[in-house]
Amino acid sequence: MYLLNVTDTFSAAHRLCGYQGACSNLHGHNWKVRVGIECEKLDEIGMALDYGIIKGILKEVLDGFDHEYLNDLPQLEGKNPTSENLAKMIYEEVAKGLKPYPARIREVEINESERSSVIYSNA
Repeated sequence: MYLLNVTDTFSAAHRLCGYQGACSNLHGHNWKVRVGIECEKLDEIGMALDYGIIKGILKEVLDGFDHEYLNDLPQLEGKNPTSENLAKMIYEEVAKGLKPYPARIREVEINESERSSVIYSNA
């Protein structure tokens, strides 16, 4: 099994509703997002999946978050824009983008700061 990792970033604002603390106020992050993609086989030139394909799928997903007020995103359906909820949403969207390829998403890791991250995996 091969695990390919691709990382990208986005910047956005949010507030956590119902949270008791500073994060209930409007604030922003420069999120770093890593996706781990599993592939079982190599192609005829020795590649599991072209990194360019993964980068393109991830960029398309993250472009929907970049420089947005995350609380207003219809995709969240009224959920708090926590890193946990964002990780699951990104996982599901990247999984859709990978359908034509011999690969599957294993995990999404989101860093909202240099010291805090969450990993979502459906394993």
